[in-house]
Amino acid sequence: MIVFKNVTKIYFPNITAVEKLNFEIKAGEFVILVGRSGAGKSTILKLIRKEENPTEGHIYYKNLDYHKLKPKDVTLLRRKIGIIFQEFKLLLDRTVYENIRLPLEILGLSAKEIYRKTEEMLRMVDLWSHKTVLAKFLSGGEKQKLSIARALSTNPEVLLADEPTGNLDPISSMEIIELLKNINSQGITVILATHHKDIVNYLNKRVITLHQGRIVRDENPGKYTLI
Repeated sequence: MIVFKNVTKIYFPNITAVEKLNFEIKAGEFVILVGRSGAGKSTILKLIRKEENPTEGHIYYKNLDYHKLKPKDVTLLRRKIGIIFQEFKLLLDRTVYENIRLPLEILGLSAKEIYRKTEEMLRMVDLWSHKTVLAKFLSGGEKQKLSIARALSTNPEVLLADEPTGNLDPISSMEIIELLKNINSQGITVILATHHKDIVNYLNKRVITLHQGRIVRDENPGKYTLI
């Protein structure tokens, strides 16, 4: 589904973020990226979403070469690849409901479709009862649940999670991890970047370990190890 072939990303002036990456992620997999800060985890997620372009090498999504994608193709690609962040990136001055509704309006869905989809997503993360609450008043765990609901509202095939539990307490963190497991069980590919050892070992999924931009381990199932 997602293939990296000899992918290198160098940032100005001469900072190598990732180097000669080769891996494939199949549809429906749950893959965890681990490594110290600066190892290249977030760069990989940005490359998958085509928020960054590789300096060298090729990236493919369902056999589509990223080098050949036109701007309209990139927009469609990002609808298929949702993402959530450690910082949530919500519209804090809008309600829980509006945080889901507004992106769907941009996509041109009808009012009836928007209501149905928004209700479905908020019930999935147990936030329907909070639909009129401003996002800024949610707890950290609730904000991350809302982020997940928003990311899934466009029916993505892949969900990227960039340190999604980094700002959460242990109980909220496990709630988010259980939610990601449930999402994956529905056939959505999940790629999780994290530094939480306990979470990695609990999940018992494929683990790609990075060190200074290179893959040093790729095991399925894998455990949390750092170089």
